[in-house]
Amino acid sequence: MVAGWTWDDTLFSGTAAYYQRGRLPYAPRLADTLADALQLDGRGRLIDVGCGPGILALSLAQLFHEVVGLDPDSGMIDEAGREAAPAGIADKTRWVRARAEELPAGLGTFTVATFGQSFHWMDRDLVAATIKGMLRPGGALVHISDLKNEPRTVDGLPHPPVPYAAMDELVRRYLGPVRRAGQGLLPQGTPGGEAAVFARAGFSGPQRHVVPGGQALVRTWDDAVAGVFSMSYSAPHLFGSRRDDFEADLRRLLREASPSGRFSERQPSTEVFVWWRDPTEL
Repeated sequence: MVAGWTWDDTLFSGTAAYYQRGRLPYAPRLADTLADALQLDGRGRLIDVGCGPGILALSLAQLFHEVVGLDPDSGMIDEAGREAAPAGIADKTRWVRARAEELPAGLGTFTVATFGQSFHWMDRDLVAATIKGMLRPGGALVHISDLKNEPRTVDGLPHPPVPYAAMDELVRRYLGPVRRAGQGLLPQGTPGGEAAVFARAGFSGPQRHVVPGGQALVRTWDDAVAGVFSMSYSAPHLFGSRRDDFEADLRRLLREASPSGRFSERQPSTEVFVWWRDPTEL
């Protein structure tokens, strides 16, 4: 948990509907990489902690007998449930609205626990220790994120890049220079140093894997708008009565950056850290 900041229910309020379209996907071979690294055979149980609208949990569901997604935001849980049915996996997925700090919540024992760019919002020492107790001996905790500081030039691609710097500046003009997060502020951003937290909890590792990205993507004006509204620091509710004005300014900025309505972008690589519970530990 970030010092001086208190979690509240509005952190991702209203963002769920924008996630699938706005967020860039994980690298295409993530599921294959985890299947090989964890020797998954379709028989285990997965808990995805901070699952959001189920993007990660749904993409890994074929590797497990049962998948539980946990998130405190009702919109996220509802969206995940809606996505499970057309994917044909509603019968093996369960979506639980709860904070990670409320675990174990009677959910049983798991083979794998995943955190897809969610762990930094939690009481990390408490959650890491609790998850360790929910894993079977030899089970794995998997921390997943986009690979940071990766050059992703769009040189040679047909459209201009997404104007992220200008978009961020527009958000600051409306919401102020200090990053918003729910009803609070994060002047120093979210914390890192996950390795120390997992080590303190008694996990061994990590094993690091990088799933290559770099694939050419085409993004639209609507994709870029959805990306902004999918973020905690620019969630729709934060703009209040000025939301329509903000979106109009954002779309004007995007039209100026690419009159064709198309942007080029490269798929981020995905970084995976696998931590293990001792197989001899009872």
